[in-house]
Formats: sequence, structure tokens, C-alpha cells
Amino acid sequence: MSFWEARYFGEVFGRPFPETLPRWDDVRAGEAEMWAAEHETREEIIDRYRRAWQHSDATITALAVDAPGHVPWWPRPQVKLFNVLVHVLTETSRHAGHADILREQLDGSTGTAAGRADRKHDAAFWQTRRAEIERAARAADPTIV
Repeated sequence: MSFWEARYFGEVFGRPFPETLPRWDDVRAGEAEMWAAEHETREEIIDRYRRAWQHSDATITALAVDAPGHVPWWPRPQVKLFNVLVHVLTETSRHAGHADILREQLDGSTGTAAGRADRKHDAAFWQTRRAEIERAARAADPTIV
């Protein structure tokens, strides 16, 4: 998210992020912005995101919500700051949800009980629950194999 926030609230509005970013259309970069490299520390990643959100905040503060921008990789590239705000919020929510799913798989805690593992249900409960959900899915779409 740090890479894309820096890009969306940077070059899209003529306010480039002060650090070097790989070009969005550089196939040689291999979408390296989509994961943490093995040499990057947690502190480096968090610090980069802090710098990106500070840059984003500065852009959002400086511009009116209807300020024009240009997103060259979008089919309709002429946008307003409002459009980018909604897009980045949606993407952040989606990716935070992905991260939450991964965390749940690692530590077993779910929902509002994320600080502690959900120990009130055993494996048999979850097997029954999965079967119930799968039956509902198959009833909704009999073509599911």
C-alpha cells in the first residue's frame, strides 16, 4: 500500500513522492512493490508506509476534493481527488481484510476476539460448520463441483 499511496497521492496530482519508485509500467520490476523483499525489515516497511501516508496527508490537505488528477493506467485517466480517495480507501480495506485472513490462519483468533484465540469451538464444530456452508453454496449454485 505504501507504493500505491505514494503513487496515487503523488504523481497523479503532480506532487511526486520524494523517494524513487519503480515505474508502474516497468515489467522488469516484476511487481516487486506487491510484497516485502527478503532483505527488508519490518521496521523499514512500516517506516516507508509512514512516509507514504505523510506524503498522502500533505496532498489531501493541500488540494480541494475536486482537484484534477491524471491516472495513466486507468481506462478513464482524468480523475478528481475524490475518486482517488475512494479508490485508495477501497484498496486499503480490501488488503487489510486479506491481511486479517492471513493473521487468523496464523493465530486462530477471529472477529472482535482478535486479541485471543477462539477456543470455544473444536475441530468437529468447524467441520460441521464448513459442511453447512458448503451445502448452502451448492443449493444456491448446483453447478459447483
